[in-house]
Amino acid sequence: MSIRIGILGYGNLGRGVECAIRQNPDMELAAVFTRRDPATVQILTEGASVVSVDDAPSWQDKIDVMILCGGSATDLPEQTPAFAKMFNVIDSFDTHARIPEHFANVDAAANQSGHVGIISVGWDPGMFSLNRMYANAILPDGSDYTFWGKGVSQGHSDAIRRIPGVKDARQYTIPVDAALDAVRSGSNPILTTREKHTRECFVVLEEGADAAKIEETIKTMPNYFADYDTTVHFISEEELKANHSGIPHGGFVIRTGRTGWEGENQHLIEYRLKLDSNPEFTSSVIVAYARAAYRLAKEGQTGCKTVFDIAPAYLSVKSNEELRKTML
Repeated sequence: MSIRIGILGYGNLGRGVECAIRQNPDMELAAVFTRRDPATVQILTEGASVVSVDDAPSWQDKIDVMILCGGSATDLPEQTPAFAKMFNVIDSFDTHARIPEHFANVDAAANQSGHVGIISVGWDPGMFSLNRMYANAILPDGSDYTFWGKGVSQGHSDAIRRIPGVKDARQYTIPVDAALDAVRSGSNPILTTREKHTRECFVVLEEGADAAKIEETIKTMPNYFADYDTTVHFISEEELKANHSGIPHGGFVIRTGRTGWEGENQHLIEYRLKLDSNPEFTSSVIVAYARAAYRLAKEGQTGCKTVFDIAPAYLSVKSNEELRKTML
């Protein structure tokens, strides 16, 4: 029997999830749930339903895992705990500073309802988180460095689009080359948030919007832009579509450390991602963890989980025997 997946939200991430499901033979898309008029939403999967989000409760016996594809700024803090009361759920909540709070809310809802919720799944948080943890465990005497970009941040772009007066926006996260070179040299620099990255925003305004006020709102937004040198460009909708329609991203997780009795030997662990499509790669990670959510639920587990709590074998379509034979 296939794992029946529901998708809540059909933007870039939701469409990426739909494509990823097609590449996983043990899964099927049961339905897409939308806040729009379902008649206006055209999906790619034949036979799958498009349903109003208001009708989601009636699908509780038809969905094994509900993948929540909303934004971290306002959608997921409300949606994930609410839907964990009805379904096994998974999200890509990426506001790092609020993860403990979000975990507690989802954990309470999922434990009460007897479901599994997996939060903050993607590449950061997600795959980068795992690599930071593994490297810390292996090289306890060392330093961590994470660099993002150059690329479009979905969460930060979404946060800009939520500002009144903004019609559309893209935000690029850009590593500072000098900081990256210093880390790779093994000098273990102490770097502030501002010294590691810059942020560049391309914004299309609604007619009559106050550009100066919107620029100030962006640059002072906590958890998103306040701690960075941020440049804001106001451009036309045509220019945004022509020059900023793609959603590339990537980055580096680096751990430098020492071993030996006196710490005489130096080591560097580096994990890199270079992504043509941020949402499609994020979707692929989410779908692998949806398999884990299904398996954990079948075992009778409940509550909220993160990538730290889930053994790698739960992600793979291969059996444990196949994994030991082909990948170990």
